[in-house]
Amino acid sequence: MTSAVLPHGAVPPPVTRRTPVRVLPGFNLTLGFTVFYLCLIVLIPLSALLFKTFTLTWPQFWEAVTGPRVLASYRLTFGASFIAAMVNVVFGLLVAWVLVRYNFPGKKIVDALVDLPFALPTAVAGISLTALLAGNGWIGQFLEPHGIQLAFNPNGIVIALIFIGLPFVVRTVQPVLEDAEKELEEAATCLGATRWQTFNRVIFPSIAPALLTGFAMAFARAVGEYGSVIFIAGNMPMISEITPLIIISKLEQYDYAGATAVATVMLVISFVLLLVINGLQGWQRKRSGGNNQ
Repeated sequence: MTSAVLPHGAVPPPVTRRTPVRVLPGFNLTLGFTVFYLCLIVLIPLSALLFKTFTLTWPQFWEAVTGPRVLASYRLTFGASFIAAMVNVVFGLLVAWVLVRYNFPGKKIVDALVDLPFALPTAVAGISLTALLAGNGWIGQFLEPHGIQLAFNPNGIVIALIFIGLPFVVRTVQPVLEDAEKELEEAATCLGATRWQTFNRVIFPSIAPALLTGFAMAFARAVGEYGSVIFIAGNMPMISEITPLIIISKLEQYDYAGATAVATVMLVISFVLLLVINGLQGWQRKRSGGNNQ
């Protein structure tokens, strides 16, 4: 394509900026629909939760959310969720690495099995884990004579939460590993870096935001898990009773205000933790961007 030659002394016409063609409707319409949808699905239900909680006086609210059983359930729920999410970060990264970097027979089957906890009803998952890990189960019958009990105690809760949270880490890290530039790893190797140095200096900074995202998603999923846990937990007060079960128990006793109070505490704690994790993600991205420049 040749450019037109202007006569001597002629002024070129001003360059006009072309208006970008939008596939979706304009900003005002899409923003309005987004706000309406978020209000309908998220804000209105949460507002109803808070309004019901406000029917309690402060002493009633404090008594409802700081009872011994409730405090024990907080420690168990958030502690088990944190442990399960940390385990999933390690083994989820390992599974994603194997699926991306290696070819082996049955790879597609293994890749599909990762999504099984997504499709499997949580109650079915709880019953299956109980059948495996109980004292008379396929695996538990060999462990219990040695004093290893994995069902009907906090150990079973952690295992159930690991089961339902693993896909979140794998599916978050897997595409990042697929898009990673292998040339950087090869260059690091050629410069004499060891395998650990290559992973620590080249690979890990690029996948760290994805790992934090997977951790946040697995943790949030575990905090609110109910179906797969109640069958394997044993539901013993002060020992293996999770907070969602406390909420269900209060609802069955028609203590709606007490149930919403406990749920509000769960909501606030989860929101603060996710806010901190998102802040860490942003800091990690800025740090990675600064290192890449």
